[in-house]
Amino acid sequence: MLARTRIKICGLTREQDVDAAAEAGADAVGFVLYDKSPRHVSIARAAELARRLPPFITPVLLFVNADAATVQAACQAIPNALLQFHGDESPADCAAAARGHPYLRAARIPLSEAAGFDLVNFASDFSQAQAILLDAHVDGYGGAGKAFDWSRIPTNVDAHLVLSGGLTPANVGDGIALLRPRCKTLAVDVSSGVEAAKGIKDTGKIHQFVAAVRAADERLANPFP
Repeated sequence: MLARTRIKICGLTREQDVDAAAEAGADAVGFVLYDKSPRHVSIARAAELARRLPPFITPVLLFVNADAATVQAACQAIPNALLQFHGDESPADCAAAARGHPYLRAARIPLSEAAGFDLVNFASDFSQAQAILLDAHVDGYGGAGKAFDWSRIPTNVDAHLVLSGGLTPANVGDGIALLRPRCKTLAVDVSSGVEAAKGIKDTGKIHQFVAAVRAADERLANPFP
């Protein structure tokens, strides 16, 4: 039975990029509500872009250490959104800000194994999150388009995972093959890997990324052609 990897295209700022993600078959699109990001959009702009989405494609709102009032204002503007907490938020912070809305919690995976990070404990601490998003730990917030060593992810993560950080059409299949057996379900999240410039998506790359994910799913479903 074919397990379909869910796809999120993140950091959208333009109408044509929202349309391209939907046309290519993305399951979710992300809007960055962190004002220090080059892909930042306001709540009003995110709401305007989200209104273009057809049914069954989820808008995702990315926050970094935002106060609860800001999160709730965004939820009111885009009531069907999934939230993504990408800063230093504790489980209590996430619960207080989300107020019942489903959310993702980003785990910042060190680029060096020596730095140490216990993903199993992290996932347990954030057990109320819909999924744990894996991104590289770099200076500032966000993965800066860098990939961590995926082989360091434990084989027994009792959580839904979202692989992010440094994904491209060329490497996403490898990430899916390696990580899907290690978690409940796996989704992928791409931003810089489908861009022409920061915040400006490339329609062709979006379609190539989606096609690469689907090809990886087919290979896992039919390992002996």
